[in-house]
Amino acid sequence: MMRAALFVLFPVLMIAALSLAHAGKSGLALAALAGALVAGVLVLRQLSRWAAVRRDARFLVPFLFGVKILLVWEVLCVALGVPTVLLPAPSLILAKLFANLPMLWGDFVQTVIRAVIPGWIIGCASGFLVALVCDRYDFLRRGLLPIGDFVSALPIVGIAPILVMWFGFDWQSKAALVVVMTFFPMLVNAVAGLAAAGALERDLMRSYGASWFQTLVSLRLPAAMPFLFNALKINATLALIGAIVAEFFGTPIIGMGFRISTEVGRMAVDMVWATIFVAAVVGSTFYGLLVLSERAVTFWHPSQRVR
Repeated sequence: MMRAALFVLFPVLMIAALSLAHAGKSGLALAALAGALVAGVLVLRQLSRWAAVRRDARFLVPFLFGVKILLVWEVLCVALGVPTVLLPAPSLILAKLFANLPMLWGDFVQTVIRAVIPGWIIGCASGFLVALVCDRYDFLRRGLLPIGDFVSALPIVGIAPILVMWFGFDWQSKAALVVVMTFFPMLVNAVAGLAAAGALERDLMRSYGASWFQTLVSLRLPAAMPFLFNALKINATLALIGAIVAEFFGTPIIGMGFRISTEVGRMAVDMVWATIFVAAVVGSTFYGLLVLSERAVTFWHPSQRVR
């Protein structure tokens, strides 16, 4: 009975806090918010216990936690009168998002479709192919991997303006930066993955008279799949960050990075947050699709079976 009351009390207190904040009753709104936070913690603890037993309930905890953060953000911004130039309320960000959907769609196409996805594909594919060559010829592995560590330590803000001067202000320079950022993570992970097959398994393949290609396809590539998907997931995040940062240094009047830098100069912070929201949704969706693909391909791996 107590648990059921908590599940009812939490949304009631949150709705009350929102209503009181927008009605100008800041003290009552903050009091209702404090009660909602306590009830929300208890609700999330109970849902966490359910999620540990039922797989279909495990997504409720992060979803409700995210909703809770947004509601607290909204109440605090409205009740405390936080200036929008410092931190706009989520309702203002959402209104700005829907009011500028065509413009944000154009930014999405320029940054994600034209720069991130081609750069990610080229960088990951070339890194994997070079890893196969390094696996075949050991001197290349010994020479390229230290260079990969060096390039990974280079700051994006130092590489981006150089690539903009080389490839121009359009999407080509952003895709080139994405290739640079995604090549070496894939190379390092692929080389490690190709070496992950056990010595006994490799000896068994040699006893069957398998060639290098047959061993690669039948044994080493399946063993390397967790490493490859790890690189793909890392690169999905790096690609979006790299393309957005590269647009700060030169781009046509379109793109997520251009929108962020321009609207910050205009003090239109709500538009900046709307663009950040779009980038976050795109990055999370991209990462989630890779996670689902990994589970489908590497279902046999112990890391997948324990989930």
